Amino acid sequence: MYYSSMKRTLRPLYSILLLILVAATFTIRVMLHPNGSFQLKHESPIVKTLKKPVFNATLLRYASIDIGEPKLKQEIDELLEGRFRNRGRQRSFLSSGKYHIDVRLRSSKGTPLQLRSPEFYRLWLSFRTYLSDWSRKRRFYPDVMSDLVNEVKLLIDGHSRKKYKTCAVVGNSGILLQSDYGKLIDSHEAVIRLNNARTTRFEKNVGSKTSISFVNSNILHLCARREGCFCHPYGLNVPIVMYICQPLQFFDYLVCNASHKVPIIVTDPRFDVLCARIVKYYSLKRFVESSGKDLDQWGSTHGGSMFHYSSGMQAIMLGLGICEKVSVFGFGRSDLARHHYHTNQKAELDIHDYEAEYDFYHDLITRPEAIPFISDKFMFPPVVMYH
Repeated sequence: MYYSSMKRTLRPLYSILLLILVAATFTIRVMLHPNGSFQLKHESPIVKTLKKPVFNATLLRYASIDIGEPKLKQEIDELLEGRFRNRGRQRSFLSSGKYHIDVRLRSSKGTPLQLRSPEFYRLWLSFRTYLSDWSRKRRFYPDVMSDLVNEVKLLIDGHSRKKYKTCAVVGNSGILLQSDYGKLIDSHEAVIRLNNARTTRFEKNVGSKTSISFVNSNILHLCARREGCFCHPYGLNVPIVMYICQPLQFFDYLVCNASHKVPIIVTDPRFDVLCARIVKYYSLKRFVESSGKDLDQWGSTHGGSMFHYSSGMQAIMLGLGICEKVSVFGFGRSDLARHHYHTNQKAELDIHDYEAEYDFYHDLITRPEAIPFISDKFMFPPVVMYH
């Protein structure tokens, strides 16, 4: 009887001791865990694996077709053979008189040659080498995003393969005039600006720091007409990264690169192809969903072979490859704002599908696994878009 009574008395005491022991164990785990949180097991925390969506095979196939490719290949072949006739507005470089080009000269095969000036002949030989290499590499390569650190970052720094901790990609939209993001933009380790958009008088809105000047070759073509090929609104020491719009503009690259203090880096054409496919995919998707028309009618609506991604889109893609965190400013539009903050231009270019690119940015922020054509091995950095 006494034993039974004592047993009943001790049961609550055992329960209290057991609770104290469990609480102490949890407390110790919390104290030892570096993030101040606890786990029931010593295993690594479970990482949520994002399920890759099933892409529309028809959209992927159509997006993979560059309807301007046959014309581009013909143009490249003509340039490699020295035939510069019928280049339209591109002839302005050749007819400037700087290289004294005589288009009447022909080879034994009847091919026109521009060899009157030894200076131009040397330039043309280099032009052929660069253009041949660029044309050969123009193909789809899904792993190119992982190569951008070596393709761009290493060439800029000369020694470091480490990505920038934080990057600000600054677009040129007029909506920037409605903000005071200047100090926030300049606080990033690297700032990427587009197409020589000036910062003077707009520092409060867009900042003043520039680490990379990202341009298309049409911008460099304008620079090539200036004394000393001046193309440095951000200073002589700011590197230039450029993608080629027209093959003939490799002449501008060769002339300007030789006179610039810092190198001009031409983007990998495989990177260009990837950007083109992604934007076309989103454009096709939006076209079908909004119009209900057949995919074959997309080209007549969006400029056909002239359709192209914007410089801003490719600059953001560059940031994804060379930065650990990307902040985006000045992308978007408003009926109350100009197209560019630094010009009076109001209309958008017809060759771009900005709405499709906005769809891409939305997926980039909310569900990057839904972006097609990029290798599964590539890890997207976090992206924040400021409006």
